[in-house]
Amino acid sequence: MTYSDFGNKFTRHAGITQLMDDLDEGIRAGDEMIMLGGGNPAQIPEMTEIFEQHLRTSLENSQLLNALCNYDAPQGNKAFISNLAHFFREQFHWDINEENIALTNGSQSAFFYLFNLFAGKGKNHKRVLFPLAPEYIGYEDSGINEDLFIGNKPSIEFLADRQFKYHVDFENLSLDESIGLICVSRPTNPTGNVITDHEIGKLSQLAKQHQIPLLIDNAYGLPFPNLVFTEQASPFWDDNTILCLSLSKLGLPGTRCGIVVAKPETIKAISNLSGIISLSPGSVGPALANEMLKDNSLLDASNNIIRPFYQHKSQQAMAWLQQAIPSSKFRIHKSEGAMFLWLWFEDLPISDKQLYQQLKQQGLLIVPGSYFFPGVSNNWRHTQECIRLNFAQSEANVKRGIEILASVVNPLLAE
Repeated sequence: MTYSDFGNKFTRHAGITQLMDDLDEGIRAGDEMIMLGGGNPAQIPEMTEIFEQHLRTSLENSQLLNALCNYDAPQGNKAFISNLAHFFREQFHWDINEENIALTNGSQSAFFYLFNLFAGKGKNHKRVLFPLAPEYIGYEDSGINEDLFIGNKPSIEFLADRQFKYHVDFENLSLDESIGLICVSRPTNPTGNVITDHEIGKLSQLAKQHQIPLLIDNAYGLPFPNLVFTEQASPFWDDNTILCLSLSKLGLPGTRCGIVVAKPETIKAISNLSGIISLSPGSVGPALANEMLKDNSLLDASNNIIRPFYQHKSQQAMAWLQQAIPSSKFRIHKSEGAMFLWLWFEDLPISDKQLYQQLKQQGLLIVPGSYFFPGVSNNWRHTQECIRLNFAQSEANVKRGIEILASVVNPLLAE
């Protein structure tokens, strides 16, 4: 079958497609496969109760039925957008109104729109700069044009207890007229790194100097779902910032609801793209989240249920890993947020993808680290020495998964 250039690009193998296929395969395999790979959030009992309560309320007041039976505007559900704008004004004193917010069918759709709005072929070929690699696996294949991304290698700070932390290497961060957009995730997927307020401030200033937007992927961040374990981070937005949020990590990935906060010109562009590509974003997620905004349970649950749950899970998994893998060649990135641990096996004698296959044969799914370095040369050996591990699953599965991981990597690190 003959495809267009677009068809050839988007039908070839992609890391994000493998991740989602593995997620589905793991679910269908049941107890035979331990799924510590994909980004599926945990089912937290307290959050399930909140969702059930608001679903009942939405049914009783007909909001859920209205959402199911009607299209929203391409910009998204107007009632939710209005209440969300009020929330941002009240909580953070941001100068935001309804013209600053658009909804999309998940954050992944928003990134596709935004990357290709600000980068690619045009008067000049523009690129997206990731100032701190590694970065999210779903970015790399989302450009319509080839060679859309450039990644900046981090500086590495070595910490006690075989931990380390990536920082933006500003001394080697190069911006010129070829850059159309700067993008960071906060917390960073896959590492759990939270770039500091100081780093965000410097990136914002660089973006303004070069008259390009700063895109912050806030899918795990502040103010919701607040999977942030450090106090050294504050919510950030200004009119040169594009802030992307999501309902997925609240525990609602099936609603496919992404939120874009930006200046009105960008929101108009997103809305136009949404209308052309998908008519309108889904309505069920906004209807449910709107009820949570009204009674403040969105923020309260993020701060008092979701964050403590994942922080405990992170600390527990780190302790098990440190005990199970004693090698000095093994390090864990400092866990400051999200639902992943980033594991580094220095001088690993096989590649990360070979390790992935060996672990899969033993019944454990993880994600190879080399998928997380968009725009960075794979000649850097570090890109093939890391893996991402999801600690959001049950205690028993995480512990058993770590036992399988240790049984495979300990002999390799001893070679």
